[in-house]
Amino acid sequence: MMMNDLLMIFIGLLILILGVMIGVAYLTLLERKVLGYIQIRKGPNKVGIVGILQPFSDAIKLFTKETTYPNFSNYYCYYFSPIVSFILSLVIWVLVPYYFNMISFNLGLMFFLCCTSMGVYTVMIAGWSSNSNYALLGGLRAVAQTISYEVSMALILLSSIILVMDFNLMSFFYFQKMIWMMFIMLPLSMMWLSSMLAETNRTPFDFAEGESELVSGFNIEYSSGGFALIFLAEYSSILFMSFLFVIIYMGGYELSILFYLKLSMISFLFIWVRGTLPRYRYDKLMYLAWKSYLPVSLNFLLFFLGLKIFF
Repeated sequence: MMMNDLLMIFIGLLILILGVMIGVAYLTLLERKVLGYIQIRKGPNKVGIVGILQPFSDAIKLFTKETTYPNFSNYYCYYFSPIVSFILSLVIWVLVPYYFNMISFNLGLMFFLCCTSMGVYTVMIAGWSSNSNYALLGGLRAVAQTISYEVSMALILLSSIILVMDFNLMSFFYFQKMIWMMFIMLPLSMMWLSSMLAETNRTPFDFAEGESELVSGFNIEYSSGGFALIFLAEYSSILFMSFLFVIIYMGGYELSILFYLKLSMISFLFIWVRGTLPRYRYDKLMYLAWKSYLPVSLNFLLFFLGLKIFF
């Protein structure tokens, strides 16, 4: 590979990361606005025109604050887990199937599963290293939940992979020229949608931060930069999950305004759910994962396998 190609890949990655960061910044603004209107108030509207500069002022405020850390914390683990979490959430974005330069992953979905599994460790270490009971409980809950939903998520993913017979994200586009996968596998796509919420610790499943008993969950001891990084990682993974849903179930990746509209719609759904639904009970969440989603996704997997062999 020539130096020129490497440079192009590096520049492409840089632009991608920049785009993701700006997307995340405005996703937080969108969330605050939408939740504001759901609760019949305005949301941020002072900084810049209709609050357009709010995310940047928040970022400056968070990163210029003094970093505090608990006296009895395991300092290095405590300090580095948000950073690793943030890096992992950015690394997944390499999967975006660009038409030019960049890296084409033939095993893209395997890479995705590996990265999401790695994300569990950062949450666990962040909760444990703070040396606080609340943080530890929040971390344990988040880990148990993420692991539970990852199993059925992988099986749901396998059903689509069996139909397409490829791990590359680009092939999903070629297979959905006539009809979206969403209509072919409607129950599975809805299960994937709710598993996405559970995987990113979002509202009906946000047990890592039960206000009544755990305050803010595993990140309770984090302030300033550490908190900002955990926050950025969470919203970046929300964007990525929406992106993956659009690729697998809603017509694949194409360079058109429609693709980005679909992506924004799914991201908006995350916020809408947060404004609408109350928090689930913890045992019900586990019941849903192991006794509903797992058997159903296994049955569908066998069904699609049979279809593939039969045809």
